[in-house]
Amino acid sequence: MGWLFMRDMGGHAAPRSYLDNQFTYARDDHRLTVLASSMVGSTYYAACERVEANGDRQVFAVVCLTKHNSRSTDGHVFGYKDMTEHMGPCESECAAAILDELTETDSEYALDWRARCRANLVARKLEQAKPIPKPGQTIIFDEPMRFSDGSDRTRFEVVANPKGRTPLFRDPESRAICRVPAFRKRAYRIVHATIVVKDAANG
Repeated sequence: MGWLFMRDMGGHAAPRSYLDNQFTYARDDHRLTVLASSMVGSTYYAACERVEANGDRQVFAVVCLTKHNSRSTDGHVFGYKDMTEHMGPCESECAAAILDELTETDSEYALDWRARCRANLVARKLEQAKPIPKPGQTIIFDEPMRFSDGSDRTRFEVVANPKGRTPLFRDPESRAICRVPAFRKRAYRIVHATIVVKDAANG
């Protein structure tokens, strides 16, 4: 399905509440209910329960790409493109609470999508378990990175970032400050950790 754009969200304050409402309705032959939903960036994920008139029940995932711009020059402030898991969406950052609601399926696309989501959940958990580098420490990446000057680097000094919490990295040889986007997705180790020694007189 293509994109749908509109001039307002029908009184809903945010894309998530609007889409929750869109995917919750009743028809003569079935009803659809959003059991759980979340927004990851601009992507909406939901577990939708479909109950047929004969009582048959299925819970499947809905994924929506969204665009929200309250200052849109053409007046269309919100748009979305909806998919089900059976279409094998590329977006696969669905929360475990939503995945746990889904009923069994024999769709290969849906099964592959669920597996990718679970794998991403594990990867994020591992990322969060990594030590966070602090100014004064040294970080060594397992894989070398090629920079614009043609050099490959793995070892950096960690320095404070005056414009945010994401640290900056300094090449110990050239003293150049480098940025490493999404560095926590990379394998690394930290050495020369900063050690704070307390004055014995002050406890």
